Amino acid sequence: MSGNIRLLSDTLAAAKAEGRAALIAYLPAGFPTVDGGIEAIKAAFDGGADIVEVGLPHSDPVLDGPVIQTADDIALRGGVKIADVMRTVRETHTATGKPVLVMTYWNPIDRYGVERFTAELAEAGGAGCILPDLPVQEAGLWREHAEKHGLATVFVVAPSSKDARLAEITKVGTGFVYAASLMGVTGTRASVGAQAQDLVERTRATTDTPVCVGLGVSNAQQAAEVARFADGVIVGSAFVKGMLDAPDDAVGVEAVRALAADLAKGVRGQA
Repeated sequence: MSGNIRLLSDTLAAAKAEGRAALIAYLPAGFPTVDGGIEAIKAAFDGGADIVEVGLPHSDPVLDGPVIQTADDIALRGGVKIADVMRTVRETHTATGKPVLVMTYWNPIDRYGVERFTAELAEAGGAGCILPDLPVQEAGLWREHAEKHGLATVFVVAPSSKDARLAEITKVGTGFVYAASLMGVTGTRASVGAQAQDLVERTRATTDTPVCVGLGVSNAQQAAEVARFADGVIVGSAFVKGMLDAPDDAVGVEAVRALAADLAKGVRGQA
């Protein structure tokens, strides 16, 4: 069965045709429970997210800040497995018909088996993977199987990336380019600085692939700011914090829905 890279590309193109950036939400699988995480992702879509990244909880993150680390720890203590991640992708895509990616570090895939992981992700209806710690020069095996199964391979670029390195990454990445707006880990920020716009412009000089910005966006005003120069606005920690701060799972799910609706206004310039 082929994955949904085409659905991902079509979704980004449709947002562009509407004269706006796409809204991309991130939520980890298994948080606060597997079922609760599925409901939260459905709520993000219901609120106005165009695309969702499902995080594969990892015990040794390099990109995730304290908010997402806390959620990952809850999920891992709850016994979340890769099978639960696949179930999360399957159920949320089936329920919404919208593109769902997995964001994961490389080690879990390597241990699980690249062929097995890509085949199962495609079968679940996944659109692809974001791989923040997989170097491009070591990605040949992944890219081979991802292409075979119709999955996008999304690489992360950073403000420190030199122009030649950007070109090397964008030459082989598919779906979209994840532009980290600043150096550091995930988390909400008071502002998303000029570094992000400069990175988007430099990345766009190397590719026609959409460039989506993450790290730091937490409200509609910031989403509107980033939407003026990026093809997509990625929000993670703000969604997770809403869940963590809620007194119970049901309130947390509603917080996700409300934030998605607010951010959706932002990417449409209605904030």
